[in-house]
Amino acid sequence: MVDFLAENNLCGQAILRIVSRGHAIIAELLRLSEFIPAVFRLKDKTDQQKYGDIICDFSYFKGPEYYESKLEAKPDLQDLDEEFRENNIEILSRFYLAFESVHKYIVDLIRFMDDLNEGVYIQQTLETVLLNEDGKQLLCEALYLYGVMLLVIDQKIEGEVRERMLVSYYRYSAARSSADSNLDDICKLLRSTGYSSHPGAKRPPNYPESYFQRVPISPTFISMVIGRMRSDDIYNQVSAYPLPEHRSTALATQAAMLYVCLYFTPSILHTQQAKMREIVDKYFPDNWACRYAASVESLRPQVQQLLKEGFLREEIVLDNIPKLLNCLRDCNVAIRWLMLHTAESAYDPNNKRLRQIKDQAINDSKYNPKILFQLLLDTAQFEFILKEMFKQMLTEKQLKWESYKKEGSERMTELAEVFSGVKPLTRVEKNENLQAWFREISKQIESLNYEDSTAAGRKTVQLIQALVEVQEFHQLESNLQVCQFLADTRKFLHQMIRTINIKEEVLITMQIVGDLSYAWQLIDSFTSIMQESIRASPSMVTKLRATFLKLASALDLPLMRINQANSPDLLSVSQFYSGELVAYVRKVLQIIPESMFTSLAKIIKLQIHDIMEVPTRLDKDKLKDYAQLGARYEVAKLTHAISIFTEGILMMKTTLVGIIKVDPKQLLEDGIRKELVKRVAYSLHKGLIFNPKAKPSELMPKLKEMAATMDGFYRSFEYIQDYVSIYGLKIWQEEVSRIINYNVEQECNSFLRTKIQDWQSIYQSTHIPIPKYPPVDESATFIGRLCREILRITDPRVTCYIDQMNTWYDMRTHQEVTNNRLFTEIQDTLGTFGLNGLDRLLCFMIVKELQNFLTVFQKSILKDRSVVDIFKALLTAVNPVKGIVATASKVYANAVAKTQKIWPAYLESIMKVGQMQILRLQIANELNYSCKFDSKHLAAALENLNKSLLADIEAHYQDPSLPYPKEDNTLLYEITAYLEAAGIHNPLNKIYITTKRLPYFPIVNLLFLIAHLPKLQYTKNQGMTCRRAADPVDWVPLVLGLLTLLKQFHSRYTEQFLALIGQFIRSIMEQCTSQKIPDMPSDVVGALMFLEDYVRYTKLSRKVVEAHVPSFIFDEFRTVL
Repeated sequence: MVDFLAENNLCGQAILRIVSRGHAIIAELLRLSEFIPAVFRLKDKTDQQKYGDIICDFSYFKGPEYYESKLEAKPDLQDLDEEFRENNIEILSRFYLAFESVHKYIVDLIRFMDDLNEGVYIQQTLETVLLNEDGKQLLCEALYLYGVMLLVIDQKIEGEVRERMLVSYYRYSAARSSADSNLDDICKLLRSTGYSSHPGAKRPPNYPESYFQRVPISPTFISMVIGRMRSDDIYNQVSAYPLPEHRSTALATQAAMLYVCLYFTPSILHTQQAKMREIVDKYFPDNWACRYAASVESLRPQVQQLLKEGFLREEIVLDNIPKLLNCLRDCNVAIRWLMLHTAESAYDPNNKRLRQIKDQAINDSKYNPKILFQLLLDTAQFEFILKEMFKQMLTEKQLKWESYKKEGSERMTELAEVFSGVKPLTRVEKNENLQAWFREISKQIESLNYEDSTAAGRKTVQLIQALVEVQEFHQLESNLQVCQFLADTRKFLHQMIRTINIKEEVLITMQIVGDLSYAWQLIDSFTSIMQESIRASPSMVTKLRATFLKLASALDLPLMRINQANSPDLLSVSQFYSGELVAYVRKVLQIIPESMFTSLAKIIKLQIHDIMEVPTRLDKDKLKDYAQLGARYEVAKLTHAISIFTEGILMMKTTLVGIIKVDPKQLLEDGIRKELVKRVAYSLHKGLIFNPKAKPSELMPKLKEMAATMDGFYRSFEYIQDYVSIYGLKIWQEEVSRIINYNVEQECNSFLRTKIQDWQSIYQSTHIPIPKYPPVDESATFIGRLCREILRITDPRVTCYIDQMNTWYDMRTHQEVTNNRLFTEIQDTLGTFGLNGLDRLLCFMIVKELQNFLTVFQKSILKDRSVVDIFKALLTAVNPVKGIVATASKVYANAVAKTQKIWPAYLESIMKVGQMQILRLQIANELNYSCKFDSKHLAAALENLNKSLLADIEAHYQDPSLPYPKEDNTLLYEITAYLEAAGIHNPLNKIYITTKRLPYFPIVNLLFLIAHLPKLQYTKNQGMTCRRAADPVDWVPLVLGLLTLLKQFHSRYTEQFLALIGQFIRSIMEQCTSQKIPDMPSDVVGALMFLEDYVRYTKLSRKVVEAHVPSFIFDEFRTVL
């Protein structure tokens, strides 16, 4: 019969591909279970209120029209639904594909069985496939894997969550419209079973039998598979466990498969007692029967004896292979029994009888997790050493054998020469018989053939016997040299026998016996013991390495089939499982950086509070005071402890875990980064929480406190870097920038429709995760809280900003609220990244405010007929703009009076934008200042590059034949990020939103300005300030807000607006002159001040406004006041 797994055996290849795909599906389900969007769980009230109407379970299918009509009735819900779709469709599609592949798997398996029965595969039937060893294994695995998939889905992705995801996918994707979609079948298979993986949850009745029956599978196939598994040793494991007591361990993999497959035939479970009795007696005879009470106590000394330095030598190993293997078997069987019987998940907490049995098993076995863990460590280490020795011996086997043969043969030739009587020094009489005999023996040794090991072995034994006899019969004992030669040759022949007996089978047996895949999840319960032992003795890491490698045996089974099928999934599946194991290794070894940071905190405390700074000049009688030997000894002791920890982790050599190379140096650095990120993120989260009711604001004190904390971290890092051999400053800057950028990104998510999820973020990492804390107010993160606190205390409704002083004053009390020192303080606390992040967040807020403004404009002006008519009439009155309006004050006053109700919302938006622009200007100023101080070369290079780029672009517009960056050139985009980080930009020139044409826009803004001028007054010292604190208007935010708003539209709107202001000034002045009023009206002063400030902030030439207002008025208006 052709090999079942041969490439040309279609039947074997078909079932192999199905099984290989099954392993890949399980890996994908496990991988995805980590990425379930939390919102589908609808755990907290906010999620229920927000998304309750758009996330439905399968009740949706009873009346989709009802749900959809509910959505269509509310535009807000529709908008939320659309946003939810954009954010989740990618992950939903991935989940759906995984669910679909489970359904496709069972459909393909059923189709394969049908093909087999219908004779599609020539000469193959279900019976013949089950007679073949590989065929039998694959069919059993195929059914078992389907059961495992269903159980994994139910364990990892709860029923309700699955239903909600499937319904959401159904609503959002195009799959429902395509005819070949099998969404209905998938929904039937994966509808909720009522099972919950939460501890203490009751198991649903008839579970999982009813769940396994959802797709009917041929009962003949199931019963034949179960029959095979009941009777055969399908993986031939018993040969690795010759002792009958170890039978249940030998068949453990098969028992696990049988356990799952029995759920496909509930009749055997419930009614066929004889079969169940047979299964239990064969596969589970030692469950809950305490046999290993004394074994742990007796096994540990044995293993420790074997692990003593220099004990495991090559000769001892080769002479005692069976003994050593028996010791390994006993250890592994005992570890397995105890681990599985004492695991939390080994019993149902609701079952009282089981609980009692478990307690009894623990008491009878005198279970002590620490001793069990020590045995596991020692066994793993012993196994590792033995395997390495065997691998070494196997590679050198032929070389050694040949060298022993050569040595033996040469000794015999030399002896032959001795008996020739030619060598004068030997004083041995000539003996031709012995001479010929030894020559013959030499030839015989020479003729031994390595390839034919059995014959060579037999012959070697005979040769040894002959050499013993020659010594006895020819009285050669009297000559010591001859005796020595004979003894040496016998020794070499013995070595040859030993060497020829080194077989690969021993390694295979060790691999089978040492399997630890059952502890893939259970090992986590020993994490705390591992960490404690590392903390007590960091060199423990070397033993742990062997344990981690032993755990890697769990990767063998899923990967074997994928590899046999030459499936492209091999890389992703092995990466997933290896990644999981490496993540566990990192988790265990994280105790080292944790302990280091605990010691560091003590060192910093000593350095800051206890150890005094030694002055440059010191009186010798004060030397003792400054020596502070106790404190310095304590610092040295702690530093030494830190370097010992470092040494401990570096003792773990570079190890290949699965397919991932684990470099201890990298592991240590990642661990230190992780601990740093955890602590810094926690400090920032806790340190920047503000009480909005506090008077005065807590902002400055908290920033100072935070700066001291960050400085402590920084100094400790600087101190430790040499002892740990890491680049402290580099790590510090990279990680702090990552924390801040990630938090800014999360904060900005609230302004985005398409949110950046954690798994999409370039700042988030799986190995060095940035912790996410629940929000304490409307802000998502500390950067949001900081930004909103700054906005709260500089609110233009309660403060007045004096530009010349860069200071905010309280409008009522006239006390200083804050000044530009605030930004220096933020720079000290959060560094450049913090200021830059704050700037980015303000950009998002400005965009939102401008969008709100446009909505207000549409709603309260353009859609209100009466308001539109007022502006129409005013436009007619002021035309032509170059002229002068007759009875100006009346015309303007009337229009202002009629539009009074639309200004409050308008003013609020403009002031908010203006306030945020002031903050952005201050941030840019602080960034530029610190950049010029801290990295003057960077600042100069950026400024020059910026100027030359702008010059090139201007030249291109003058003459299009000159070069200009192409579409795909990212230069301009990238340089912008640098310029903003160095504060070399002007926020006032930025375009925040794209806008359409708005009718009446210039005249509305003119009227808005005129309406608010009476609320302001001009003073020589302070410029324009608010008249009454009860009716607050702040001048600078008003000017900057209007300026930013106009910048978002076409420049002709700005020109029309400036022309209208010019006309207003000329008209009112004309009226005053004709009525002989000597004083200049305050509104005109305000309008002139606006034009003056407008020119100053936009850095335009004064000619722009002198086109609309005569220059002498500008020159003289301050002298008139």
